[in-house]
Amino acid sequence: MDQLIKPTKSFHCTLTVPGDKSISHRAVMLASLAEGTTEVTGFLPGEDCLSTISCFQAMGIQIQQSGDHVTVIGKGLHGLTAPAAALNCGNSGTTTRLLSGILSGQPFSSTICGDDSLQSRPMNRIALPLRQMGAQIEGQEKNGVLYAPFTITGGHLSPITYALPVASAQVKSCVLLAGLYTSGETTVIEPEPTRDHTERLLTYLGASLHREGNAITVSGKTPLTAKPISVPGDISSAAYFLCAAAICQDSSVTVQNVGVNPTRTGLLTALKQMGLSVTLAHERTVCGEPVADITCSYTPNLRPITLQGAIIPTLIDELPVLAVVACFAKGDTIIAGAQELKVKESNRIRTVVEELTKLGAHLEETEDGMIIHGGYPLHGALVKSHMDHRIAMSLAVAALAAQSPVTIAQSQCVDISFPGFFQQLSQFIR
Repeated sequence: MDQLIKPTKSFHCTLTVPGDKSISHRAVMLASLAEGTTEVTGFLPGEDCLSTISCFQAMGIQIQQSGDHVTVIGKGLHGLTAPAAALNCGNSGTTTRLLSGILSGQPFSSTICGDDSLQSRPMNRIALPLRQMGAQIEGQEKNGVLYAPFTITGGHLSPITYALPVASAQVKSCVLLAGLYTSGETTVIEPEPTRDHTERLLTYLGASLHREGNAITVSGKTPLTAKPISVPGDISSAAYFLCAAAICQDSSVTVQNVGVNPTRTGLLTALKQMGLSVTLAHERTVCGEPVADITCSYTPNLRPITLQGAIIPTLIDELPVLAVVACFAKGDTIIAGAQELKVKESNRIRTVVEELTKLGAHLEETEDGMIIHGGYPLHGALVKSHMDHRIAMSLAVAALAAQSPVTIAQSQCVDISFPGFFQQLSQFIR
């Protein structure tokens, strides 16, 4: 499906966005492993999160989902049953990597598969620590790199201390979830702090977990207890509207009930560094997660910035749309240390550079990021999503401030994380 986006005038609006994708995945997974019934509200009914539900239903968990409300009847850590067929994770890397940690502790074999995009993403980063813990993982390997489909034979796992070679919340979570099935303490050491939704939700449901510096330790064999889970709005989804206000003259937007976990708020820090007015209101804590209303207002004369080091994991999903904002800051914005972008739904370094260049932006691809030479006006063109939801939505934001209409090919991929994105965009931004 192609989507035409026309340039917009100034706008002022207040809105909400769908539930946090990362927390929605984890809510279903941990509720399935808890003892008792969990009511999840604010769930994101996007394709990726629905893949997580279907995988756990295939392993004997009763789950009812209606819109953003999900009821999960958990069976405890050892209540899963062997699936009758391969577990299809669709396009979801989060489902694949976190589920692998859980499956490694089960007394049965199971196969994970997915769509073509998923099956092109390397899985060595999870296979290495899980094999060290005692899981058997077999699948197709190309030049020594593991890809789905692959089969995990679980069983008795041993606790390990594992230093992540690259900061990754998914790999960290995978190892911690496997650690629930060991008789001892499993520790993951991060090079930089990454999103900690797994740790917060595990603690909320009764797991024994603690952090010391960049080391996170979970004790195995501790049961989880069902509790209501309220999922806040996804800051990664809010980012598109906040960034639209940043580049559309005399505009402002308030996004209500957004998760502002400090491991996810690098976007807000970056926007402030560029000179934008970003404020939080009604700050509160819900189910262990900080939540607030976020307002971003247009500011002329945006400043170019350098993004590298510890901030990168806190805005890894927002880098494509931040690159759009950087196109309007005169001077060179540098993104470095973001090689994680290469193993998303697309190689987001390359696709951002390719597609924004079609709109008249001046960018350079680097080995671990990009350089955006800001200050050049954007114009209309036909661009491609590369079936990557974050690329499609970032291009939609760029289109709002372009000088002529932009058409986005294969725009339907936004349903992965933000069903109804274009409808909401047209409703609030005219």
